[in-house]
Amino acid sequence: MRLDKLLSHSGFGSRKEVKQLLKKSQVTVNGQQVKDGKINVSEVADQIAVGDQLVSYQAYFYYLLHKPKGVISATEDVSHRTVLDLLAKDDYRRDLFPVGRLDKETTGLLLITNDGDFSHNLLSPKKHVSKRYAATINGVVTAEDCQRFADGVMISGNEACQPAQLEIISVNLEKQTSQIKVTITEGKYHQVKRMFEAVGKQVTELHRETMGALSLDPLLTPGQYRELTTEEQTLLGLAVEK
Repeated sequence: MRLDKLLSHSGFGSRKEVKQLLKKSQVTVNGQQVKDGKINVSEVADQIAVGDQLVSYQAYFYYLLHKPKGVISATEDVSHRTVLDLLAKDDYRRDLFPVGRLDKETTGLLLITNDGDFSHNLLSPKKHVSKRYAATINGVVTAEDCQRFADGVMISGNEACQPAQLEIISVNLEKQTSQIKVTITEGKYHQVKRMFEAVGKQVTELHRETMGALSLDPLLTPGQYRELTTEEQTLLGLAVEK
């Protein structure tokens, strides 16, 4: 790999910023100062340092985030705080992005990565990766609603949804509200909210609990995150070494 590309991917700035590091003789390869970012180096065999800091190269990053309310699932925004703003300075990288999106007021499991293939495999409708949500509904959810979801409800815009599993957890007849869990295998825009609108009800709270075989870590409070463990990467179909 080219030296400037490796340094940029390792969090030492843009190619332009890396070029300045090289120009100022701050980069060494196997103890020798190097100013040419175009040379090829081995991220495994060569010892690369910026100043006194050894470069530890890692190609792909996978974070599990408990998304809180009030932040948007985007890489940057001039008006709102994004999920990448929740990352510590040492973990932030310009190539990171959220896997899919949760609405601004939706909470729960959100993955952040720089692995495009991994993201595509989780989001592609052809892969049928399930996502389970817990929700508070304004309205009394019925067995008929469960059947309509199972049959594949038609939402606004004349879009047909794939069959979904709707489970009634509890119903408060006095307040006319319901607690439910719903599992879907696709990710249309505002899908869960639009599915309930199609049966005459409204989602007032929405929280994602699972994605595929991965569950949200109960030890993570809203806004907290951590790297995926090797076991969790395996659950999501990631090779330990990619």
